[in-house]
Amino acid sequence: MEDKNQERTRLLGEEAMKRHLLYGGKIQTSSKVPIAGLDDFSVYYTPGVAEPCRVIKAEKDRVYDLTNKCNTVAIVSDGTRVLGLGDIGPEAGLPVMEGKALLFKYLGGVDAVPICLDTKNPEEIIQAVKWLQPSFGGINLEDIENPKCFYILDTLRKEMEIPVWHDDQQGTATVVLAGLINALQIVGKRLETAAIVFVGTGAANIAVSRLFFSVGIKPQNCIAVDDKGILHLERNDIGEKQTEYPDKWRLCQTTNPEQRKGSVREALCGADVCIALSKSGPGVILPQWISEMNKDAIVFACANPNPEIWPEEAKISGARIVATGRSDFPNQVNNSLVFPALFRGALDVRAKTITNEMCIAAAESLANFAQKRGIDENNILPTMKEKQAFIEEAVAVGMKAQEQGVARIAHSAEYLERNAKAMINKSQRAVRRK
Repeated sequence: MEDKNQERTRLLGEEAMKRHLLYGGKIQTSSKVPIAGLDDFSVYYTPGVAEPCRVIKAEKDRVYDLTNKCNTVAIVSDGTRVLGLGDIGPEAGLPVMEGKALLFKYLGGVDAVPICLDTKNPEEIIQAVKWLQPSFGGINLEDIENPKCFYILDTLRKEMEIPVWHDDQQGTATVVLAGLINALQIVGKRLETAAIVFVGTGAANIAVSRLFFSVGIKPQNCIAVDDKGILHLERNDIGEKQTEYPDKWRLCQTTNPEQRKGSVREALCGADVCIALSKSGPGVILPQWISEMNKDAIVFACANPNPEIWPEEAKISGARIVATGRSDFPNQVNNSLVFPALFRGALDVRAKTITNEMCIAAAESLANFAQKRGIDENNILPTMKEKQAFIEEAVAVGMKAQEQGVARIAHSAEYLERNAKAMINKSQRAVRRK
Protein backbone atom coordinates (compact mmCIF):
# COMPACT_ATOMS: atom_id res chain seq x y z
CA MET A 1 0.00 0.00 0.00
CA GLU A 2 2.73 2.45 1.00
CA ASP A 3 4.90 1.55 -2.01
CA LYS A 4 1.98 2.26 -4.37
CA ASN A 5 1.36 5.70 -2.88
CA GLN A 6 5.05 6.58 -2.80
CA GLU A 7 5.38 5.61 -6.46
CA ARG A 8 2.43 7.84 -7.33
CA THR A 9 4.15 10.74 -5.59
CA ARG A 10 7.42 10.07 -7.44
CA LEU A 11 5.71 10.04 -10.84
CA LEU A 12 3.92 13.32 -10.13
CA GLY A 13 7.26 14.88 -9.20
CA GLU A 14 8.83 13.75 -12.47
CA GLU A 15 5.96 15.18 -14.48
CA ALA A 16 6.18 18.46 -12.56
CA MET A 17 9.88 18.79 -13.45
CA LYS A 18 9.17 18.19 -17.15
CA ARG A 19 6.44 20.83 -17.34
CA HIS A 20 8.28 23.46 -15.30
CA LEU A 21 11.30 23.10 -17.58
CA LEU A 22 9.15 23.17 -20.68
CA TYR A 23 7.29 26.38 -19.80
CA GLY A 24 9.91 28.12 -17.64
CA GLY A 25 7.47 28.62 -14.77
CA LYS A 26 3.69 28.91 -14.76
CA ILE A 27 2.61 32.56 -14.97
CA GLN A 28 3.23 35.70 -17.01
CA THR A 29 1.97 39.29 -17.36
CA SER A 30 -0.46 40.00 -20.18
CA SER A 31 -2.31 43.13 -21.30
CA LYS A 32 -5.81 43.83 -20.05
CA VAL A 33 -6.51 46.36 -22.81
CA PRO A 34 -6.47 46.05 -26.64
CA ILE A 35 -3.56 47.69 -28.48
CA ALA A 36 -4.40 48.72 -32.05
CA GLY A 37 -1.10 50.54 -32.52
CA LEU A 38 1.56 52.62 -30.81
CA ASP A 39 -0.77 55.64 -30.70
CA ASP A 40 -2.74 53.83 -27.96
CA PHE A 41 0.17 54.36 -25.62
CA SER A 42 -0.54 58.10 -25.71
CA VAL A 43 -3.73 57.18 -23.83
CA TYR A 44 -2.53 54.31 -21.68
CA TYR A 45 0.84 55.94 -20.92
CA THR A 46 2.08 59.49 -21.33
CA PRO A 47 0.61 62.06 -21.80
CA GLY A 48 -2.94 60.70 -21.30
CA VAL A 49 -2.18 58.74 -18.14
CA ALA A 50 -1.53 61.97 -16.22
CA GLU A 51 -5.27 62.59 -15.87
CA PRO A 52 -6.10 59.41 -13.87
CA CYS A 53 -2.99 60.13 -11.78
CA ARG A 54 -4.35 63.59 -10.89
CA VAL A 55 -7.76 62.14 -10.05
CA ILE A 56 -6.25 59.52 -7.70
CA LYS A 57 -4.06 62.18 -6.02
CA ALA A 58 -7.20 64.17 -5.24
CA GLU A 59 -9.21 61.12 -4.10
CA LYS A 60 -7.07 58.12 -3.15
CA ASP A 61 -9.84 55.50 -3.28
CA ARG A 62 -10.33 56.18 -7.01
CA VAL A 63 -7.25 53.96 -7.46
CA TYR A 64 -9.70 51.04 -7.28
CA ASP A 65 -11.64 52.41 -10.28
CA LEU A 66 -8.69 53.46 -12.44
CA THR A 67 -6.10 50.69 -11.88
CA ASN A 68 -5.99 46.94 -11.41
CA LYS A 69 -5.49 47.32 -7.64
CA CYS A 70 -9.15 46.30 -7.39
CA ASN A 71 -8.30 42.78 -8.59
CA THR A 72 -4.68 42.25 -7.54
CA VAL A 73 -3.32 40.26 -4.60
CA ALA A 74 0.30 39.88 -3.47
CA ILE A 75 1.39 36.37 -2.45
CA VAL A 76 4.12 37.06 0.11
CA SER A 77 6.46 34.40 1.53
CA ASP A 78 9.89 34.06 3.10
CA GLY A 79 10.11 30.38 2.15
CA THR A 80 10.53 29.16 5.72
CA ARG A 81 7.73 26.59 5.77
CA VAL A 82 7.00 25.44 2.24
CA LEU A 83 4.56 22.51 1.90
CA GLY A 84 6.18 19.56 3.67
CA LEU A 85 9.68 20.74 2.72
CA GLY A 86 10.34 23.19 5.55
CA ASP A 87 12.77 26.11 5.34
CA ILE A 88 13.93 25.93 1.72
CA GLY A 89 14.36 29.65 1.11
CA PRO A 90 12.61 32.25 -1.04
CA GLU A 91 13.97 31.08 -4.40
CA ALA A 92 12.99 27.46 -3.81
CA GLY A 93 9.57 28.58 -2.62
CA LEU A 94 8.88 30.55 -5.81
CA PRO A 95 7.43 27.56 -7.80
CA VAL A 96 4.81 27.13 -5.06
CA MET A 97 3.92 30.82 -5.08
CA GLU A 98 3.59 30.75 -8.88
CA GLY A 99 1.24 27.77 -8.54
CA LYS A 100 -0.76 29.73 -5.99
CA ALA A 101 -1.04 32.63 -8.44
CA LEU A 102 -2.27 30.26 -11.13
CA LEU A 103 -4.99 28.94 -8.81
CA PHE A 104 -6.03 32.47 -7.86
CA LYS A 105 -6.54 33.27 -11.53
CA TYR A 106 -8.15 30.02 -12.68
CA LEU A 107 -10.53 29.50 -9.77
CA GLY A 108 -11.26 33.10 -8.73
CA GLY A 109 -10.38 35.37 -11.63
CA VAL A 110 -7.94 37.16 -9.30
CA ASP A 111 -4.60 38.53 -10.53
CA ALA A 112 -1.94 37.43 -8.03
CA VAL A 113 1.77 38.31 -7.94
CA PRO A 114 4.33 36.06 -6.16
CA ILE A 115 6.70 38.04 -3.94
CA CYS A 116 9.36 35.98 -2.14
CA LEU A 117 11.26 38.06 0.39
CA ASP A 118 14.95 37.56 1.16
CA THR A 119 14.52 37.99 4.91
CA LYS A 120 13.31 35.89 7.82
CA ASN A 121 12.99 38.84 10.19
CA PRO A 122 9.32 39.34 11.12
CA GLU A 123 9.68 43.11 11.51
CA GLU A 124 11.23 43.39 8.04
CA ILE A 125 8.47 41.21 6.55
CA ILE A 126 5.83 43.41 8.18
CA GLN A 127 7.46 46.56 6.83
CA ALA A 128 7.85 45.10 3.33
CA VAL A 129 4.17 44.13 3.20
CA LYS A 130 3.10 47.58 4.42
CA TRP A 131 5.19 49.16 1.66
CA LEU A 132 3.26 47.05 -0.89
CA GLN A 133 -0.15 48.32 0.23
CA PRO A 134 -0.62 51.03 -2.46
CA SER A 135 -0.31 48.49 -5.30
CA PHE A 136 -2.53 45.66 -4.08
CA GLY A 137 -6.14 45.07 -3.11
CA GLY A 138 -5.17 42.28 -0.71
CA ILE A 139 -2.25 40.32 0.74
CA ASN A 140 -1.96 36.52 0.89
CA LEU A 141 0.77 35.48 3.33
CA GLU A 142 2.11 32.05 2.50
CA ASP A 143 4.46 29.43 3.94
CA ILE A 144 5.84 31.49 6.85
CA GLU A 145 7.05 29.50 9.84
CA ASN A 146 5.40 29.27 13.25
CA PRO A 147 5.32 31.13 15.65
CA LYS A 148 6.26 34.35 13.84
CA CYS A 149 3.45 33.87 11.30
CA PHE A 150 0.88 34.69 14.02
CA TYR A 151 2.63 37.89 14.99
CA ILE A 152 3.03 38.97 11.36
CA LEU A 153 -0.61 38.29 10.51
CA ASP A 154 -2.08 39.86 13.64
CA THR A 155 0.10 42.99 13.29
CA LEU A 156 -0.68 43.52 9.62
CA ARG A 157 -4.41 42.99 10.11
CA LYS A 158 -4.39 45.76 12.72
CA GLU A 159 -2.22 48.21 10.80
CA MET A 160 -3.28 47.85 7.15
CA GLU A 161 -6.28 49.13 5.22
CA ILE A 162 -6.56 46.15 2.87
CA PRO A 163 -7.31 42.47 3.64
CA VAL A 164 -4.34 40.48 4.94
CA TRP A 165 -4.81 36.74 4.96
CA HIS A 166 -2.49 33.88 5.90
CA ASP A 167 -3.63 30.93 3.85
CA ASP A 168 -1.83 28.36 6.00
CA GLN A 169 -3.85 29.66 8.94
CA GLN A 170 -7.20 31.07 7.84
CA GLY A 171 -7.47 29.15 4.56
CA THR A 172 -6.78 25.80 6.16
CA ALA A 173 -9.15 26.54 9.04
CA THR A 174 -11.96 27.50 6.66
CA VAL A 175 -11.80 24.41 4.46
CA VAL A 176 -11.37 22.07 7.43
CA LEU A 177 -14.47 23.59 9.04
CA ALA A 178 -16.44 23.13 5.80
CA GLY A 179 -15.41 19.49 5.55
CA LEU A 180 -16.12 18.77 9.19
CA ILE A 181 -19.63 20.25 9.01
CA ASN A 182 -20.57 17.71 6.35
CA ALA A 183 -18.60 14.79 7.80
CA LEU A 184 -20.40 15.17 11.13
CA GLN A 185 -23.76 15.38 9.37
CA ILE A 186 -23.07 12.07 7.61
CA VAL A 187 -22.16 10.24 10.81
CA GLY A 188 -24.97 11.86 12.81
CA LYS A 189 -22.84 13.81 15.29
CA ARG A 190 -22.86 17.49 16.24
CA LEU A 191 -20.18 20.20 16.23
CA GLU A 192 -21.16 21.25 19.75
CA THR A 193 -20.64 17.81 21.32
CA ALA A 194 -18.01 16.03 19.18
CA ALA A 195 -14.76 15.05 20.89
CA ILE A 196 -12.00 16.54 18.73
CA VAL A 197 -8.23 15.97 18.77
CA PHE A 198 -5.82 18.36 17.07
CA VAL A 199 -2.69 16.46 16.06
CA GLY A 200 -0.05 19.12 15.52
CA THR A 201 -0.08 22.64 16.93
CA GLY A 202 1.61 24.59 14.16
CA ALA A 203 0.11 27.54 12.34
CA ALA A 204 -2.56 25.46 10.62
CA ASN A 205 -4.08 23.68 13.61
CA ILE A 206 -3.80 26.72 15.90
CA ALA A 207 -5.86 28.61 13.33
CA VAL A 208 -8.27 25.69 12.98
CA SER A 209 -8.83 25.70 16.73
CA ARG A 210 -9.41 29.46 16.76
CA LEU A 211 -12.04 29.25 14.02
CA PHE A 212 -13.65 26.15 15.55
CA PHE A 213 -14.06 27.89 18.89
CA SER A 214 -15.49 31.02 17.26
CA VAL A 215 -18.18 28.93 15.53
CA GLY A 216 -19.36 27.27 18.74
CA ILE A 217 -17.16 24.19 19.22
CA LYS A 218 -16.38 23.91 22.92
CA PRO A 219 -12.67 23.91 23.89
CA GLN A 220 -13.45 21.52 26.74
CA ASN A 221 -14.41 18.88 24.14
CA CYS A 222 -10.98 19.14 22.53
CA ILE A 223 -7.42 17.90 23.09
CA ALA A 224 -4.31 19.22 21.33
CA VAL A 225 -1.05 17.33 20.80
CA ASP A 226 2.34 18.66 19.70
CA ASP A 227 5.61 16.83 19.05
CA LYS A 228 6.17 16.43 22.80
CA GLY A 229 2.72 15.08 23.63
CA ILE A 230 -0.68 16.24 24.87
CA LEU A 231 -1.01 19.88 25.92
CA HIS A 232 -1.90 20.26 29.61
CA LEU A 233 -1.35 22.71 32.44
CA GLU A 234 1.83 21.02 33.68
CA ARG A 235 3.68 21.47 30.39
CA ASN A 236 6.59 23.55 31.74
CA ASP A 237 8.05 24.03 28.26
CA ILE A 238 5.04 26.12 27.23
CA GLY A 239 3.87 27.44 30.60
CA GLU A 240 2.66 30.97 31.34
CA LYS A 241 6.24 32.23 31.74
CA GLN A 242 7.09 31.13 28.21
CA THR A 243 6.28 33.83 25.66
CA GLU A 244 7.20 32.09 22.39
CA TYR A 245 4.02 30.00 22.09
CA PRO A 246 1.12 31.95 23.65
CA ASP A 247 -1.47 30.06 21.58
CA LYS A 248 -0.21 26.71 22.87
CA TRP A 249 -0.47 27.94 26.45
CA ARG A 250 -4.00 29.15 25.73
CA LEU A 251 -4.86 25.63 24.56
CA CYS A 252 -3.32 24.21 27.73
CA GLN A 253 -5.68 26.41 29.73
CA THR A 254 -8.89 25.88 27.75
CA THR A 255 -8.77 22.32 26.38
CA ASN A 256 -8.25 18.87 27.91
CA PRO A 257 -10.25 19.41 31.14
CA GLU A 258 -9.36 15.89 32.31
CA GLN A 259 -5.68 16.85 32.07
CA ARG A 260 -4.80 13.77 30.06
CA LYS A 261 -1.13 13.16 29.43
CA GLY A 262 0.69 11.05 26.91
CA SER A 263 1.06 10.87 23.15
CA VAL A 264 -1.21 11.00 20.11
CA ARG A 265 -2.46 7.51 20.96
CA GLU A 266 -3.72 8.52 24.40
CA ALA A 267 -5.33 11.65 22.94
CA LEU A 268 -7.20 9.75 20.21
CA CYS A 269 -8.62 7.11 22.55
CA GLY A 270 -12.38 7.76 22.65
CA ALA A 271 -12.28 10.67 20.19
CA ASP A 272 -14.85 11.33 17.47
CA VAL A 273 -12.66 13.49 15.24
CA CYS A 274 -8.94 13.66 14.46
CA ILE A 275 -7.71 16.85 12.77
CA ALA A 276 -4.08 16.09 11.86
CA LEU A 277 -1.94 18.88 10.44
CA SER A 278 1.46 17.87 11.67
CA LYS A 279 4.26 16.33 9.62
CA SER A 280 4.39 14.34 6.43
CA GLY A 281 3.72 10.64 6.87
CA PRO A 282 2.87 7.92 6.71
CA GLY A 283 3.54 6.48 10.17
CA VAL A 284 2.80 9.64 12.13
CA ILE A 285 -0.56 8.14 13.13
CA LEU A 286 -0.71 4.36 13.42
CA PRO A 287 -3.71 2.19 12.46
CA GLN A 288 -4.05 0.83 16.00
CA TRP A 289 -4.66 4.33 17.32
CA ILE A 290 -7.52 4.87 14.88
CA SER A 291 -9.14 1.64 16.05
CA GLU A 292 -9.28 3.09 19.59
CA MET A 293 -11.35 6.10 18.50
CA ASN A 294 -15.14 6.14 18.84
CA LYS A 295 -17.42 4.41 16.35
CA ASP A 296 -17.90 6.31 13.05
CA ALA A 297 -14.62 8.14 13.58
CA ILE A 298 -13.64 11.04 11.30
CA VAL A 299 -9.97 11.41 10.36
CA PHE A 300 -8.56 14.43 8.55
CA ALA A 301 -4.92 13.54 7.79
CA CYS A 302 -3.85 16.65 5.93
CA ALA A 303 -0.04 16.84 6.05
CA ASN A 304 1.82 17.54 2.80
CA PRO A 305 3.05 15.93 0.69
CA ASN A 306 1.90 12.67 2.35
CA PRO A 307 -0.87 12.28 4.96
CA GLU A 308 -0.03 11.21 8.50
CA ILE A 309 -1.71 7.87 7.75
CA TRP A 310 -2.74 6.49 4.37
CA PRO A 311 -6.54 6.67 3.93
CA GLU A 312 -6.80 2.93 3.22
CA GLU A 313 -5.13 2.11 6.53
CA ALA A 314 -7.37 4.49 8.47
CA LYS A 315 -10.49 3.02 6.87
CA ILE A 316 -9.46 -0.57 7.57
CA SER A 317 -8.83 0.44 11.18
CA GLY A 318 -12.36 1.74 11.69
CA ALA A 319 -12.50 5.32 10.44
CA ARG A 320 -15.74 5.95 8.61
CA ILE A 321 -14.70 9.18 6.88
CA VAL A 322 -11.12 10.01 5.91
CA ALA A 323 -9.93 13.21 4.27
CA THR A 324 -6.47 14.33 3.13
CA GLY A 325 -4.96 17.33 1.40
CA ARG A 326 -4.30 15.36 -1.80
CA SER A 327 -6.31 15.32 -5.00
CA ASP A 328 -5.57 11.65 -5.71
CA PHE A 329 -7.62 10.46 -2.70
CA PRO A 330 -11.32 11.00 -1.93
CA ASN A 331 -12.31 13.99 0.21
CA GLN A 332 -9.56 16.45 -0.62
CA VAL A 333 -9.44 19.15 2.06
CA ASN A 334 -7.54 21.78 0.14
CA ASN A 335 -7.17 25.52 0.63
CA SER A 336 -7.73 25.97 -3.10
CA LEU A 337 -11.45 25.64 -2.38
CA VAL A 338 -11.24 28.79 -0.27
CA PHE A 339 -8.72 31.50 -1.11
CA PRO A 340 -9.63 32.20 -4.78
CA ALA A 341 -13.34 32.68 -4.09
CA LEU A 342 -12.90 34.31 -0.71
CA PHE A 343 -10.66 36.97 -2.22
CA ARG A 344 -13.03 37.29 -5.17
CA GLY A 345 -15.81 38.22 -2.75
CA ALA A 346 -13.58 40.47 -0.62
CA LEU A 347 -12.17 42.35 -3.63
CA ASP A 348 -15.57 42.86 -5.22
CA VAL A 349 -16.75 44.89 -2.21
CA ARG A 350 -13.27 46.37 -1.58
CA ALA A 351 -13.16 44.89 1.91
CA LYS A 352 -10.81 46.44 4.45
CA THR A 353 -10.15 43.13 6.20
CA ILE A 354 -11.14 39.46 6.28
CA THR A 355 -12.99 38.60 9.48
CA ASN A 356 -13.65 35.27 11.17
CA GLU A 357 -17.29 35.67 10.20
CA MET A 358 -16.31 35.98 6.53
CA CYS A 359 -14.33 32.73 6.86
CA ILE A 360 -17.29 31.02 8.50
CA ALA A 361 -19.56 32.29 5.71
CA ALA A 362 -17.16 30.77 3.17
CA ALA A 363 -17.07 27.44 5.04
CA GLU A 364 -20.85 27.26 5.34
CA SER A 365 -21.25 28.13 1.66
CA LEU A 366 -18.94 25.27 0.63
CA ALA A 367 -20.71 22.84 2.96
CA ASN A 368 -24.14 23.91 1.74
CA PHE A 369 -23.15 23.61 -1.92
CA ALA A 370 -21.97 20.04 -1.36
CA GLN A 371 -25.13 19.19 0.55
CA LYS A 372 -27.36 20.49 -2.25
CA ARG A 373 -25.74 18.27 -4.87
CA GLY A 374 -25.32 15.33 -2.45
CA ILE A 375 -22.71 14.20 0.06
CA ASP A 376 -21.50 10.77 1.15
CA GLU A 377 -18.56 9.22 2.97
CA ASN A 378 -16.21 9.76 0.03
CA ASN A 379 -17.63 13.09 -1.08
CA ILE A 380 -17.90 15.65 1.72
CA LEU A 381 -16.77 18.79 -0.13
CA PRO A 382 -17.03 20.39 -3.55
CA THR A 383 -14.14 19.76 -5.91
CA MET A 384 -12.16 22.32 -7.84
CA LYS A 385 -14.10 21.30 -10.96
CA GLU A 386 -17.37 22.64 -9.51
CA LYS A 387 -17.23 26.27 -10.62
CA GLN A 388 -20.58 27.19 -9.12
CA ALA A 389 -19.23 26.43 -5.64
CA PHE A 390 -16.64 29.20 -6.02
CA ILE A 391 -19.24 31.64 -7.32
CA GLU A 392 -21.59 31.01 -4.38
CA GLU A 393 -18.70 31.25 -1.92
CA ALA A 394 -17.64 34.63 -3.33
CA VAL A 395 -21.18 35.93 -2.97
CA ALA A 396 -21.43 34.70 0.63
CA VAL A 397 -18.15 36.42 1.56
CA GLY A 398 -19.05 39.69 -0.17
CA MET A 399 -22.45 39.84 1.51
CA LYS A 400 -20.98 39.06 4.95
CA ALA A 401 -18.36 41.82 4.52
CA GLN A 402 -21.14 44.30 3.82
CA GLU A 403 -23.19 43.03 6.75
CA GLN A 404 -20.22 43.56 9.08
CA GLY A 405 -19.41 47.04 7.79
CA VAL A 406 -15.93 46.22 6.46
CA ALA A 407 -16.82 46.76 2.78
CA ARG A 408 -15.99 50.06 1.05
CA ILE A 409 -18.77 49.65 -1.52
CA ALA A 410 -22.14 47.89 -1.57
CA HIS A 411 -23.36 45.39 -4.15
CA SER A 412 -26.37 43.10 -4.33
CA ALA A 413 -25.99 39.34 -4.22
CA GLU A 414 -27.15 39.25 -7.83
CA TYR A 415 -24.38 41.63 -8.92
CA LEU A 416 -21.72 39.70 -7.00
CA GLU A 417 -22.87 36.45 -8.60
CA ARG A 418 -22.79 37.90 -12.12
CA ASN A 419 -19.38 39.44 -11.61
CA ALA A 420 -17.79 36.35 -10.04
CA LYS A 421 -19.15 34.17 -12.83
CA ALA A 422 -17.87 36.53 -15.52
CA MET A 423 -14.40 36.89 -13.98
CA ILE A 424 -13.92 33.16 -13.44
CA ASN A 425 -15.24 32.23 -16.89
CA LYS A 426 -12.96 34.76 -18.56
CA SER A 427 -9.89 33.47 -16.70
CA GLN A 428 -10.60 29.83 -17.48
CA ARG A 429 -11.23 30.51 -21.18
CA ALA A 430 -7.89 32.30 -21.41
CA VAL A 431 -5.82 29.30 -20.27
CA ARG A 432 -7.88 26.33 -21.38
CA ARG A 433 -6.22 24.09 -23.92
CA LYS A 434 -7.57 24.41 -27.45
